[in-house]
This record gives sequence, structure tokens and C-alpha cells, in this order.
Amino acid sequence: MATQTAAPTLIGSVQRALRLLEAVASHAEGAPAKQLARETGLPLPTTYHLLRTLTHEGYLRRDKGVFVLGDAAVRLAGGGAVQNRRIKIEDSLARWRDEIGVPIYFAFYREGEVELVAVADTPSAPAVEEWADFRETAHAHAIGQCLLSQLDLKSRQDHLDRHPVESITPYTVRNRRVLLERLGGLGRMEPLVERQEYALGTVCAAIPITAGSTAAAMAISLPLHQEERLLPAVERLRTEIGRLFGSLAFSISI
Repeated sequence: MATQTAAPTLIGSVQRALRLLEAVASHAEGAPAKQLARETGLPLPTTYHLLRTLTHEGYLRRDKGVFVLGDAAVRLAGGGAVQNRRIKIEDSLARWRDEIGVPIYFAFYREGEVELVAVADTPSAPAVEEWADFRETAHAHAIGQCLLSQLDLKSRQDHLDRHPVESITPYTVRNRRVLLERLGGLGRMEPLVERQEYALGTVCAAIPITAGSTAAAMAISLPLHQEERLLPAVERLRTEIGRLFGSLAFSISI
């Protein structure tokens, strides 16, 4: 006997509410209840009931007799856009990882903290293990130093007040003064190179990416015995990033 696939259980009120949301979204200036009822084929009393519910929950907003999308619906749409941008970033990092043959890191500075957004590595070229909290040790790794170099002095000082400079390896920058001198002497687009300051046996290089007021950085890492590959690899990464920005296919607003 053939197995009969059960029909999915659908909730009619949810379907009707979604149809109303779609109808409202199709009108940039909003639409009145009667028009929305006609467009969706819903009875007017049902339309009013659903509109009141969606408005109460923040998915719609009534403005001068018409209904427009509310903050909750905008956040949902924005979440999808954020996810799409994140996927684009991860895809780009994976492609560069394969082409250049090194782990690729992407991070930015948001609300006073370093945030590692994505890492692309492979078993044969693994990323550096985060053995000390990445946010608290920005002074010790290339990404953190690169991000701090893009801040104004007041913001930089504020970060170091909250996360003081301390040695986590024998090669870590010795104190705040030395760190600030290093950051202040860095050229605008110069790669920031760090040798075993965060992880023994590892060298890293980071390059700044600035879009509007957001400070961001991309970085690579290599075992110490492959240090001669570091600068050529980071220059190739810079070229690839430039091509992607030039195609307007990349956004760091996440």
C-alpha cells in the first residue's frame, strides 16, 4: 500500500495576517483598511481585527487613516539584510582563504569593543586559537591594534582604560606608552604586523578598512617559520578587498 503524505497543518489566521503585511508593504505611502481588504480578499471585519492586532504588536502603524509597516516589521526585514551581508562576507573570506592559502579574519569596532565577525580557515591552515579573550587583549593582536589605530586618541585612551595593556606573551607590547607610539606612527593604509605578541609561534598582519564612522580590519596569520609569506599575502588580500569594494558588492554595516 502506498504511503500517503499528510497535508501540512496550516493556521489560517497567520496566513491572513501575512497576506495583510504583504499588502501593506506593497504601498510605500500606506493604505486604508478597506483597500487592504479588497486587495487581500478578506472580509472587512476580519481585516480590521487583524490590523488592530498587528498594530498592537508593532508590525503595523496607523498614520492619518492608512496603515504602514511598523518598527517590528522593519526589524524583521533588516535582520534578513544583515544575514545576507554576513553570508557575503563569509563567502568572500572563504574564497580569499583558498586563493591565498592563509586563514582570513574580519572584525570591527562597535560600541567600544572589538568584535570578531568571521574567520575562514582550513585544517591545513588553522586560525589562531582564541586562548585569551579577544576583546580584552586588543593591544596584543594585529586586528585589535589595527582597529585601535583607526580611533581618535580619546576613544583609544578610553579603550585602554577599560582593557589595560598587559603582557600575555614575552613579546607583547610592554606598556601603554609604547603601544600608543606604535599606533601613532602607523601610516594610513600601512599593514600592522604583530609577531608572537598574542600567540607564540604565530605572526599576523592586519589592514584597516574604514567605511563612514565604522573602523574595521581584515587580517591573516601564519606560523612563525612561514613569516616570509606574510607581507606578500596581506598585500594580495588588500588587492582583493579593493576589487570587491570597487564592485560595490560588499558592506560592513552589520
